Amino acid sequence: MAARRRIAIGVCVIVAAWAIAIAFAVEGEEEGTSPPPRHQRPPDPPPRARTPDAGTAPVVATPLAVAPARPPTAVRISFRDPPRAGLLFDVESGEVLWQRNPRRRLPIASLTKMMTALVIAERHRLGERVRIRRAALGYAGSGIGLLPLGKLVSLRSLLYGLLLVSGNDAAIALAQHDSGGQERFVARMNRRARSLGLACSHFSTPSGIRDRGNYSCPLDLATLARLDLAQPVLRRIVATRRARIPFPVKGGVLDLFNINPFIARGDPGVTGVKTGLTSAAGRCYVITARLGGRHLGVVLLDTPDPLRQVPRLLQAGAKAG
Repeated sequence: MAARRRIAIGVCVIVAAWAIAIAFAVEGEEEGTSPPPRHQRPPDPPPRARTPDAGTAPVVATPLAVAPARPPTAVRISFRDPPRAGLLFDVESGEVLWQRNPRRRLPIASLTKMMTALVIAERHRLGERVRIRRAALGYAGSGIGLLPLGKLVSLRSLLYGLLLVSGNDAAIALAQHDSGGQERFVARMNRRARSLGLACSHFSTPSGIRDRGNYSCPLDLATLARLDLAQPVLRRIVATRRARIPFPVKGGVLDLFNINPFIARGDPGVTGVKTGLTSAAGRCYVITARLGGRHLGVVLLDTPDPLRQVPRLLQAGAKAG
């Protein structure tokens, strides 16, 4: 009898201990204090984007960045009526040969299209077809002017229209094709600018038609010129004087002429890039040319006399060796 009692008491003790252990375990799980599994799999690393879109890709400043020069610069030149800001630089090396307010932020008008073109060239293929939507027909300022509503136009043709005739309608069509709308595309432009280290730059439209919130500085624009010229398709377009492109109009082709005055008048050695003009920005020029064995670039913002100041700076740079 006594033996049976001892066995019963032992069983009760074991059951009680087991119940207490379970209670502590449940309490620990509810409070988040339970130990991790012995063979827990480490979390997967976040995915890395394969697109050059800086909104998701790793941020790496471009090696083509142009930095200000320490005075004195290799070229010393003054103007009776100077631009508000400007730069003379070597396209190949990025060396600054002359500078005036190189970090001054100013409106840049259609020089904005240099960034629009870069984003499109990085993310798309020339053979893509772009559907023309109503927003592209409601443009202001310069344009191709013949975009057919609802029809498909080659991305290549729109890039020519963007850079040769400074087509604001082409800028809108390309922005819609890339991002579904202008605001989303402008956000992408600004992310790309930040990823490239363009600290002076901010964009408010894909065309540059609106001056508010749309600005840059000579250093950033020199960097952007080098980036555009490093893209084979953009390098070819900005140096073109006249282009006959396939287009959904009667006859099937459209002739476009470059409005860059230095290319239009046939100045030797000129390789690009872009001009711009609004009432707030004034005359804005980014001109590159091969002279004296060098590939030189000039950035002038709000210049009163670009047709004299640009050649004078290029010639001074060529003589500087």
